[in-house]
Amino acid sequence: MTMLTVPHLAFAFGILGNIVSMLVYLAPVPTFYKIYKRKSTEGFQSIPYSVALFSAMLLLYYAFVKTDNKVMLITINSVGLCIEAVYLLVYIIYAPRPAKIYTAKLLILFNTGLYAVIVLFTFFFSEEDRRAKIVGWICAVFSVIVFAAPLSIIRLVIRTKSVEYMPFPLSFFLTVCAVMWFFYGLLIRDFFIAFPNVLGFSFGIAQMILYAIYKDAKKGVLPEFKLQELPNCLVFPGAEKAENTDDTKPNEEQENTATTEGGAGGELKV
Repeated sequence: MTMLTVPHLAFAFGILGNIVSMLVYLAPVPTFYKIYKRKSTEGFQSIPYSVALFSAMLLLYYAFVKTDNKVMLITINSVGLCIEAVYLLVYIIYAPRPAKIYTAKLLILFNTGLYAVIVLFTFFFSEEDRRAKIVGWICAVFSVIVFAAPLSIIRLVIRTKSVEYMPFPLSFFLTVCAVMWFFYGLLIRDFFIAFPNVLGFSFGIAQMILYAIYKDAKKGVLPEFKLQELPNCLVFPGAEKAENTDDTKPNEEQENTATTEGGAGGELKV
């Protein structure tokens, strides 16, 4: 019987990491199908997809400057880059003009400008044998920042005592994904891959514990909790917004009257 070696285990975790990461990348497909059908972004933001695109670009660059164990990183981040680019293209097509301008600025300054600075700096101002380490540190720091994002979700769940804004399947797959890439990084002795996923795993476990605690709680935002306080990336279109399509536009004069008389009206701008 053939004994499993470290390279065999690393390959297995790399494959599993690719599969689970693919599922995570494809998670927003229903959202963008809804955007396509309704020809409207309905309040969704482009920031999460811009960040995901930037992360894939960074890790892809890191994979290319590495001297070994680069195939697994190249495959999943190449696919992720393409998927996120498609998401952003669909978003730009159907977003209102202000959102299109904002997204264009984000892609130019963040995804293109900052990425170009990183690539040019590490390529021209670092020695070849140190380049992978420098890019690895940049990837690790950025990954830690991204993994810290669930803190806002955890805070929201605790304040509202509701898991309405924290879908369990997504938390579960993100946790499994972090586990796969942690062991892959550990087995190939790549600190820059393994370390950030420790945080990803920890936050994922915390989210699932909160889900177990609050899963039977009444859904919905508590009366004293203001919708404006919700993190921008968590403001999903509600039933009222879903009904307000181009085919069924409300009477604008009635809205203006209601806003004037109520004194605190106005639509929520994301």
